[in-house]
Amino acid sequence: MARRLILLLTLTTTLMMALQWTNQKKDKARDPNIRNVQGIVTLPDGAPVSGAVVQLKNLKTLQVRSFITQEKGSYQFQNLPTSIDFELRADYKEYASGTRSLTVFDKRLDAIVNLKLEPKAAEEKK
Repeated sequence: MARRLILLLTLTTTLMMALQWTNQKKDKARDPNIRNVQGIVTLPDGAPVSGAVVQLKNLKTLQVRSFITQEKGSYQFQNLPTSIDFELRADYKEYASGTRSLTVFDKRLDAIVNLKLEPKAAEEKK
């Protein structure tokens, strides 16, 4: 009987220590100067596009980053400064989206910008 009581106390103490340790882990506060943008690229009929090229243009440095959409048409860019304006657009074969802006006035830290593709104009196809 004494062995069972000691075992029960040991297990209870171990469990309480483990619970207290997990409660001490705090999520780090998110940096309000960094944001992410993600979205889905779709065809005119609303179907998601795998393999479309999404371009993110930094309007301060004019640097362009690209992302090729995944299976369900999704893309993402992470760790973008909130103090800079960006432009997003997508291209896929004979389709292109309009340019969308992500400005410093948009305070979302996780912005969602979906891009809808339309047939390219004749002069764009060249």
